[in-house]
Amino acid sequence: MRFQLLGPLALADGPDVVVLQPSKPVILLAALLLHANSTVSADYLQRAVWGEDQPATARAALQTCVLRLRRLFTKHGVTGTSIEAVPGGYRITAGPPTLDLLGFRDQVRRATALAGDPEAELYTLKDALSLWQGSLLANVRSDVLHRDEVPRLSEERLRAVERVCDLLLGLGRCGEALVDLWTATRVYPGHERFHEQLIEALYRTGRQSQALAEYRRVKGFLLDELGVDPSPSLRQLELSILRGEDLGAGGAVRAAVEPAPAPASAPAPAPRATSRVIQGAAVPLPAAAPGAGPVPAVPHFTGREAEAAAMAARLTAPPPPGADGQRPLTVLVSGAPGIGKSALAQHVAHLVRDSFPAGRLLVRMTRADGHPRTADEVAAEVGAALGPVRAGERALLVLDDVVDADQVRPLLTPPDLAVVVTSRMGLGGLIATHGGWVHRLTAFTEAESYALLLAALGTERVEAEPRAARQLTALCGHFPAALRILTARLLTRPGLRLGDAVGWLGDDPLARLTLTDSPDHSVSGLFDRALDRLDPRLSEALLRIGAGPPELLGEAIKTDGKQNHPPVPEDVLEQLADAGLLEDGPPGPYRIHDLLRAHLRRTVRIRNRRTEKV
Repeated sequence: MRFQLLGPLALADGPDVVVLQPSKPVILLAALLLHANSTVSADYLQRAVWGEDQPATARAALQTCVLRLRRLFTKHGVTGTSIEAVPGGYRITAGPPTLDLLGFRDQVRRATALAGDPEAELYTLKDALSLWQGSLLANVRSDVLHRDEVPRLSEERLRAVERVCDLLLGLGRCGEALVDLWTATRVYPGHERFHEQLIEALYRTGRQSQALAEYRRVKGFLLDELGVDPSPSLRQLELSILRGEDLGAGGAVRAAVEPAPAPASAPAPAPRATSRVIQGAAVPLPAAAPGAGPVPAVPHFTGREAEAAAMAARLTAPPPPGADGQRPLTVLVSGAPGIGKSALAQHVAHLVRDSFPAGRLLVRMTRADGHPRTADEVAAEVGAALGPVRAGERALLVLDDVVDADQVRPLLTPPDLAVVVTSRMGLGGLIATHGGWVHRLTAFTEAESYALLLAALGTERVEAEPRAARQLTALCGHFPAALRILTARLLTRPGLRLGDAVGWLGDDPLARLTLTDSPDHSVSGLFDRALDRLDPRLSEALLRIGAGPPELLGEAIKTDGKQNHPPVPEDVLEQLADAGLLEDGPPGPYRIHDLLRAHLRRTVRIRNRRTEKV
């Protein structure tokens, strides 16, 4: 039995993995595993489980929680690992084979010892990073652990990713480094070393103009958002590119990643980063607890010109006559998961930056496990982030992935606050009570899809095979999330002809539209998470629609005068459309995206096979 901590807390027995349901014993287990082989004080465990405001009976409740955790071990057949009561607290014993966190640290130490062999070091570090399985502690609902432990663990991963990219650049595999670097620079916009690596990789793959454009984007972010200049090394890199210098591979391999020290019984401070990081600028990884932060820029934003222009005009329009200068405003961007709502909202927030001197703030409205955050929690966070706002100065709030109108209404009261809401839901009730404008997004047009490939892959590669490029966009159904994943995969294979990629993708689009080193980034995973958030009745109805004939979205099908497939009730169809999982017709009043239909059919086939085996 193996404990998986680098993602949702889970128990693994060979290929079988059980993700534990959120509970206090699960929080206790996480706290013990984070400090495995060390005594963890009872006081710290109580704070981890119950927070800073502990019940008067916390010590006795902790003992009960330990008993419940031991019963959980018995239920799942955990043997060879026990929770020991020791003076001052509790201890759990584990090693690299039984705890992925210790396995990761052990592999990083092995990689450090291989510093003289870049290929071996790279292979070992990639093996270590493969242990990370998505949103960190997503099912562990402890503010203390997410505040004290998650950033420290994320820093360990960040340093390993940075070293991997250094090694790839040193080995001349710049195209392979680009995929990790596009993601890293957007997740950590204030981490300048990642930007240096990305700019270097772009330049060394013959994309000098893109490299300089990326430098200008980073420079603008640092100046506008943080009021600082780029680091000397970034400025020197720009100068080298302008001079056309040969950066070469020799100097790219830098200091090795140091293994993290063994944790003590009390939480240790986060290790210092090896690169210059602007504090407060990083947008949290999906693994981290959601929060409010600066609005990050969107790489390669293309399309949505009409929607972006309309949103910008509405957000910056003067107040109507008689409004006394006050103009509360709401703009709703809705549509299917993966359709590009967040990207559009963030892009527009940058377009209108000059109209909002009091600040622009991005707030994630759902936790890593998909559960909505409360309005009170968000309101307190927004107030703390914005601080006092001078009269007449407007602020812009981007509320991302709103689940229902009740999350939003309490945040719409300040007179000088403009709010952009992104949601899969239609939120008609919110618009009815508070007004505003709605932009319902659908798939890209053919021209928009082609433009995205041009921006992401470069003009030279795409225009060398324009017909194949258009075939690839069609296989993606012009679905923005699918196109992003496709371009990421193609960037890792700079030698792959687009014509060859057409056959490769067409064989099994759902399987190919995933990032193998980041399983969370996949079209199937996106749809699975959307299904998980549905009411079970709606989820079953959508599976029936996807697996059945197209007529289920219209009138009943009749064969020999008999009704074989009664239609799905209209109210169910309307709820699925409101959730962004059905689109407006034609044909008929509703239709379903081809990729979603393919995923639903595959899901039903898998479920049927499991049923047959039982």
